[in-house]
Amino acid sequence: MSLLKRIESARPGAAPSAPTGPAGGPPGAQPPSTGVAGQRLMSQAPVRESLREVKFRIQTRVIQDLDPKLDLANQVEVRRQIEEIFSRVIDEEGLALTRAERVRMLEQITDEIIGLGPLEPLLRDESVTEIMVNGPRQVYIERSGKLELTNVVFQNDDHVMRIIDRIIAPIGRRIDESSPMVDARLTDGSRVNAIIPPLSLIGPVITIRKFAASPFTVDDLVRFGTATPEMFDFLRACVEARLNIFVAGGTGSGKTTTLNVLSSFIPNDERIVTIEDAAELQLRQEHVVTLESRPPNIEGRGAIPIRELVRNALRMRPDRIIVGECRGGEALDMLQAMNTGHDGSMSTGHANTPRDMLARLETMVLMAGVDLPLRAIREQVSAAVDLIVHQSRMKDGSRRIEYITEVQGLEGDTIVMQDVFLFEQTGVVDGRIQGRLRPTGIRPKFVEKFEIKGIHLPRGLFGFV
Repeated sequence: MSLLKRIESARPGAAPSAPTGPAGGPPGAQPPSTGVAGQRLMSQAPVRESLREVKFRIQTRVIQDLDPKLDLANQVEVRRQIEEIFSRVIDEEGLALTRAERVRMLEQITDEIIGLGPLEPLLRDESVTEIMVNGPRQVYIERSGKLELTNVVFQNDDHVMRIIDRIIAPIGRRIDESSPMVDARLTDGSRVNAIIPPLSLIGPVITIRKFAASPFTVDDLVRFGTATPEMFDFLRACVEARLNIFVAGGTGSGKTTTLNVLSSFIPNDERIVTIEDAAELQLRQEHVVTLESRPPNIEGRGAIPIRELVRNALRMRPDRIIVGECRGGEALDMLQAMNTGHDGSMSTGHANTPRDMLARLETMVLMAGVDLPLRAIREQVSAAVDLIVHQSRMKDGSRRIEYITEVQGLEGDTIVMQDVFLFEQTGVVDGRIQGRLRPTGIRPKFVEKFEIKGIHLPRGLFGFV
């Protein structure tokens, strides 16, 4: 976005306040009789502007004085100019601001001009994992798995819309009455969803799923209590042995974070193709090709769905295909890829249990519009999927792997599954759920693949010696 457009989008949109009479009454209203001395004191008492009004006024002057040819990419120079103009304007107007008020106002004005306005402090706060803007007057955050109402507010609906436009413009997305929903991402990979009126009845709504500046590691997830080091050793062996894995769970359960960690186990000499609606996976291997679906243009044409990208990926000589999330007919193409030599592929899906994940896959295959009998679909699923890692967000806000389940095959018309590890809750201490991910004592059939690959795990890992 050019500096001129960015500045225009930062201009305060609030209408000027209506004129008021003495003591804040309606125009023309007379103050109550208080005597000559009282009237003299009232006429001399200055009406102090609120800090918000002062900020809008100073912001307007700063924007007017900025060099329109300034390169926004040069953040250091932009900030220097804003600070210089801000200081001059404050001095010219003789505003009596404390040092804290001055620093805060400068930061807010800078955020409005080159950032995402009121959202910037929340984006900088590393303890915040999700930001939910419910119209201009209500902003919630998620911290440590719990929701909190903040004191952040926007001026009005137009202010929220300007921030949405600022998010989606760099990646070529659009939002308007004809297309009132959009998925996007920030430069740091954080996922953004926006929905506006007439679909939203409370004004523009923004939901931002924040991503850490550096991807979470196994050590981080062990520290969070997601799983034990032994479980991640097992999952590392599954990835290295090229098992096909689905990470299942509910909304906000941490599926993508876990998929990121599992992807980090892929050897560095393999070609990986990732496919997502909004690119958010953070792979650190050298040979990664990132593909992103495309929504339709303003004429309703030109859409490139995930399903077409999966088909195209098969022609790109991938060693592994990673689909950020299977939601529809692309599940059929993903299963066919897994069944035709692209072992070691991974994806995520919404489901309440491992068994539900398989049922969801069957439903998504039917969404592809292919007339297949249910048994044929189940044969595809049972042959393609080796392992389901099911993750949940617990009542205390923690994310934990609850099941690691092997898909063993088809018996009759039923897909046979076996839990290899499951989470056993032992109690609650100070509001925190206590428990452990324990082995069930069942040795998975695919352990033979480990031995062929020269992967050796401790004999007691599965609960027996």
